[in-house]
Amino acid sequence: MDHRRIEKFYIVVSPGLEETCAAELTAIDIPPLKIDTGGIACAGRLRELYLANLWLRTASRILVRFAECRSRDFPDLYRKAQRLPWGRFIRPETSVAFRVTCHGSRLNHTTRVAETLESALNQALGRTTNPVEKNPQLVMVRIVDDLVTISIDSSGELLHRRGYRKSVTAAPLRETLAAGILWLLAWKGHEPLVDPMCGSGSFLLEAALLARQKAPGLNRRFAFMAWPGYRQGLWTLLCDEAQRGQIDCEGSISGYDTDPDAVAIARDNCERIDNSGQVSITRLSLADQPIHDGQGLVVCNPPYGKRLSLDDDPKTCYREIGGHLGRVYPGWRIAMLCPDPAWVKATGLPFKQLAELDNGGLSVGLYATGPGK
Repeated sequence: MDHRRIEKFYIVVSPGLEETCAAELTAIDIPPLKIDTGGIACAGRLRELYLANLWLRTASRILVRFAECRSRDFPDLYRKAQRLPWGRFIRPETSVAFRVTCHGSRLNHTTRVAETLESALNQALGRTTNPVEKNPQLVMVRIVDDLVTISIDSSGELLHRRGYRKSVTAAPLRETLAAGILWLLAWKGHEPLVDPMCGSGSFLLEAALLARQKAPGLNRRFAFMAWPGYRQGLWTLLCDEAQRGQIDCEGSISGYDTDPDAVAIARDNCERIDNSGQVSITRLSLADQPIHDGQGLVVCNPPYGKRLSLDDDPKTCYREIGGHLGRVYPGWRIAMLCPDPAWVKATGLPFKQLAELDNGGLSVGLYATGPGK
């Protein structure tokens, strides 16, 4: 990829976080061009691509729009794909994995599309086979009404994998979703934050990164680092600038959980981002937590779905949760994720829905007793 060339990018985002991610892009001087459900179109050079991977807290993946053409048969697709400049993004020794979706098109056999494009790519790169490699370059192909759009993934592992969380509890909250929720709740690190059911610590970890203004992509590798045009010097410069911009955490961040394994995992994860001194994690049930005076934000992801036992009555469970939250955190702003408005109502707290989000394929509402974005 030529650092002087303007490329079209597409930021893949979990549904419900599009506006949040668009605001993040604006903050790093990358204007959003179009916001779709589940994604944002923008443009830039290498610097903007690196910045987006380094700084976006709510994005899932960042794609470079490589090529677009119309095609209705496989020989035509092969001819057009063979002429594409694959070498700008893929080295001859790099393996490639194609992910194909087709809708309303003559080309509707996803496996054959992938095989055709792989043959064309190998021919263009002057090789006979696709090398075998643990970390192949992902190429995403979408065919809609005979329009073929080919995108090169720049991120590699999904961006919620920050590199600091080596262990998790059951059904952990993705880091990108946790970060988006904090943004929707307008939490910037200037007030105390508590997660009374913290699990492996997603809210605590993302809050610590946000409060310190630490770039979430500092401690991981990206797919673009294997591209022929990768500029190590530019990436190092951007990382150095990000590290110099870090600040001390002003507000306290604390979490509680009854599970000793969850507490140990959350503490270990905090150690990995060098935040063990700024995040307090204690093994206590919600009922046994001390009354917290003053004001701040309580944010939690109570049990539901796979984490709610079949023997539990959800409304009874949420009625107990609401009673404890109101008693332990008087005067605090309280927020929670929940898939059922009836369960939220059962808490007896004055919740209002701020957003509809996606948590692992399950539609959940974000509810809060105070203002958000």
